[in-house]
This record gives sequence, C-alpha cells and structure tokens, in this order.
Amino acid sequence: MSGERIASVSNKRYLLDTSALLTLIEDESGADRVKEIFRRDQVILPWVALMEVYYMTLQEQGQQEAETRFAMLRHSSAEIIWNMNEASIIRAGKVKAANKVSFADALISSLAIQTESVLVHKDPEYEALIGQVEMEKLPYKK
Repeated sequence: MSGERIASVSNKRYLLDTSALLTLIEDESGADRVKEIFRRDQVILPWVALMEVYYMTLQEQGQQEAETRFAMLRHSSAEIIWNMNEASIIRAGKVKAANKVSFADALISSLAIQTESVLVHKDPEYEALIGQVEMEKLPYKK
C-alpha cells in the first residue's frame, strides 16, 4: 500500500490526547495502534494537545525539535480543532469541577464529547471519566 488512507470499517472518529501524540512521536508502547488509527480512521487533534506537545518538547529538547513536532502534527492528515464553543467550555468546566483532572484534560475530554470521538490516551488521570467519555486506553508507562 502506498500510504493511501483506507476507509474505516467502524466510521469512528478518534481524538488524540497529548499522551497519544507523544506515544507516536517517541515510538513508545502503543505507537503502532496510533499509526493504525491515522491510517484507517478520522483523527482529530485538539489545539490543547498541540500546545502541550510543543511546550513539553521545548522544555525537554529545545526549540528546533518543538517546532519540528508541531509542524509534523499541523501538516498531518488529522483535523485540528482550533476553537471551542460555549457549550464545550461549559462542559469542560463541569468536567473539571466534578473530577480530579487537569485543565487540559477537561478541555480535551470536552472536545471528544463535542466531536463524538473516541478519546485515545495513555493518561491514568482519565480513569476518573470512565462512563462519561468513550475512550481507548493505550498501554500505560511502567
């Protein structure tokens, strides 16, 4: 196959959390699953995850690598959600108020709900949202 996109049998949409993106970029356990999602399904990247990948990489590996990773994600086949509407902001606020999740994870999970996507992650913090957001958990780091 020559990199062409294969139509998804499930027609599911997948929203990738920061941890899923870093799993792919750093070729961690679960990277093959993220690659498969990119090949076969509709992928959504929330602006928050792009920002987190950028600043984490900037802190750990410098500006050149941060810009390279950002550009790679920006120019991928994924749909990027750059904005949030009022309903998503309110939903994120409710998620944050009711659960022990970070600000970013509240925003990301709200966007997964808004876009009716499966949230793909490697973040134990999302355990608090089981039953509220459809999720696919990648193998956690040991």
